[in-house]
Amino acid sequence: MQNAMPDIANTSSAPVQETLEWVGMSDIELPLLVESDGLAPVVVNAKAQAFVNLIDKNAKGIHMSRLFLALDELSKAPAVTPLNIKATLDKFISSHSDISSQARISLTFDLPLRRPALLSDNSGWKFYPIAIDARIGDGKLDFEVGLKVTYSSTCPCSAALARQLIQANFARDFDAKELNFADVHAWLGSSEGISATPHSQRSVAEVKVRLGSQVSTFNFLALIDAIENTLKTPVQTAVKREDEQEFARLNGENLMFCEDAARKIKSTLNQDNDVQDFWLRINHYESLHAHDAVAIATKGIVGGYQP
Repeated sequence: MQNAMPDIANTSSAPVQETLEWVGMSDIELPLLVESDGLAPVVVNAKAQAFVNLIDKNAKGIHMSRLFLALDELSKAPAVTPLNIKATLDKFISSHSDISSQARISLTFDLPLRRPALLSDNSGWKFYPIAIDARIGDGKLDFEVGLKVTYSSTCPCSAALARQLIQANFARDFDAKELNFADVHAWLGSSEGISATPHSQRSVAEVKVRLGSQVSTFNFLALIDAIENTLKTPVQTAVKREDEQEFARLNGENLMFCEDAARKIKSTLNQDNDVQDFWLRINHYESLHAHDAVAIATKGIVGGYQP
């Protein structure tokens, strides 16, 4: 007859008696089916963190395998939704009902979306970093969704300085000359007509939004589209020359400092009734400087996100 295996978590007491806010695991590899806004579910390679609090001062530890197995059940779901994440959190607590009262799940993954070119018939894949953080305790459920959107930003100051140099060259080449359309048109298409260009850089908008406990689906696509449509200059996938030219036009029409980008996104999020609170950070990875330009903003509600 096989002897029962020891269970130290159940049979031993903690040598130092203190409560702990969170105990669990991180970097758990987890394939998940994720859907958004009615799109067909896609398999993503996620990393998960799973925690419960430890309110029994005498308990030696939690049962981590119970958290792991509950997450494994989540990975078999037809799609990850707020409802089945809540069900997983409930399992965390029910499996530790004598020592825990709160639970937390964090998921990070890259969401692949097929994005069309600006003008041509081409399209390509873009991967958007997504983070979901869900917590339950004391009868309260909180969902936070974080994402990153990459775009191009062209400096308004640099654009003004470039225009001034082009004006100076125009005055030099055409001073005291009788202007005619053909000459000016040819000059504008020459290297002299674009003797200076404004600097632009790849930029990233990091956004976190807090959703209501009654949310039934994660509208990743709607949030991504809202940010990209607000900024107007998201980075592209497959492009032909007409797409590249259109991208240049959009950059020229949407010059922005980091402050401009932050204000635009803040205004957009303030108009979204599904977003209870938000935090955003704009990062312009400067091509002129070796440092970055940054702007941070929040919704500004009492007890909400802090800058």
